[in-house]
Amino acid sequence: MALARRPLARATLSVQIAERIRDDILSGAYPPGAQLHEVELAVGFGVSRGPLREAMQRLVQEGLLRSEPHRGMFVPDLTEADLLDVFFVRTTLEVAALRRVAAGDRRRAVADTLAGIADRMDRAMKAGDWAAGGELDFAFHRSLVDAAGSERLSRTYTTVQAETRLCLHRLMGGYRSSAHLAVEHHRLAGLIAEAPVEAAVAELQKHLADPARYLRKVRAAAQSGHGSSEQTR
Repeated sequence: MALARRPLARATLSVQIAERIRDDILSGAYPPGAQLHEVELAVGFGVSRGPLREAMQRLVQEGLLRSEPHRGMFVPDLTEADLLDVFFVRTTLEVAALRRVAAGDRRRAVADTLAGIADRMDRAMKAGDWAAGGELDFAFHRSLVDAAGSERLSRTYTTVQAETRLCLHRLMGGYRSSAHLAVEHHRLAGLIAEAPVEAAVAELQKHLADPARYLRKVRAAAQSGHGSSEQTR
């Protein structure tokens, strides 16, 4: 499947190509199981196959494409089991980051940064900008992980967060926000600032708990013809 493209600048071609394909995958332009053909994409982007292959390998590392030997590149077809596994890994990484932050001397500064993101989230939600609120949700958790100061942890989390986005789009039809979104994040930031670390860890685990339950509620709402206001994080 080839979409209409405009020519790309030569600088950082592989990064630009990866961003375009990533956006297409997350928007649903490529359905689950779709094969991406190198020749068609190269022609569409107006680039050689070298930077295109580099971009596609980047997306394989992020979990947004699947490489099958002798067949090519495919968009993953995700299941509820994939969703559970993504959130299992995500929770493990975020808890590790929280423990390192809590053990360091920048704990309150990190919490202040997170509270600022929660403030922006609150304003976005009150303005009815659910998309911005969802992006700030991702930014909150990304900031927590980056604050741990581990390049490898952050690099691994980049992949997990990309797969989280794909799961939400593929299995839940996109991000579903909640009126309590900012409240939950403010509470978590406050606990990170000064509460015993186990209390903060417990709140984080509760915040990310049981994504399968949310998936079932979203599907049930869709089947009954009603929207869901449940948060999927």
